[in-house]
Amino acid sequence: MTTPPEHDGPPSDYRLLLPDGWFRILLDPEQRTRSVDALVERRFQGVDNAPHLKEEMRADLRRRAAEAYRGGGIELYLSFQEAGPLTVPASLLVSLAPLRGPEPLSPHDLAAAFAKGVEGDEDDTKVSVEELAAGAAVRVRSTTRPTERERRDGQRASVAVEYHVPVPGSAQYLLLTFSTPLEPVADAMAGLFDAIASSLTWTE
Repeated sequence: MTTPPEHDGPPSDYRLLLPDGWFRILLDPEQRTRSVDALVERRFQGVDNAPHLKEEMRADLRRRAAEAYRGGGIELYLSFQEAGPLTVPASLLVSLAPLRGPEPLSPHDLAAAFAKGVEGDEDDTKVSVEELAAGAAVRVRSTTRPTERERRDGQRASVAVEYHVPVPGSAQYLLLTFSTPLEPVADAMAGLFDAIASSLTWTE
């Protein structure tokens, strides 16, 4: 079992290790536009004949970043990792979840609450408590399946893995929300998400 270092107060920051091909977007409004523009320019470096696609990507990323910020997001990571001729689509949203009750919940109590909330949905949702370098964390893996109408519109099932990590010295949880539309390789993608979550460390 890994025990996180002792803190007199909350850590000042955190650190995550991402594979090559993952890019970070800062969600704070004062940094968001510059962060999105930098990613778009990097993705289209050397491509001068696709201005429409470039602007579409810019608008889409700005929309996604604004939505993530409104939901409490701090940072958004997007995967443009390549596997042969294909790009592996995935995302990681980092957000801070405030205390919802009068007392902070332990990871085991939070996991029990999540498990109770998904009773009858065990096939698509799995809840567990995992030991990370950053401390005990609640892991929730779920699959969201499209409706018949959504399938006709081309939408696919998506797989999400959430890690709820208590912030030392506070009543808050840091939430890592991973997602991918690649359900056929869900186990492999979940393994990648687990490895990224395992790299989380607190910094002073």
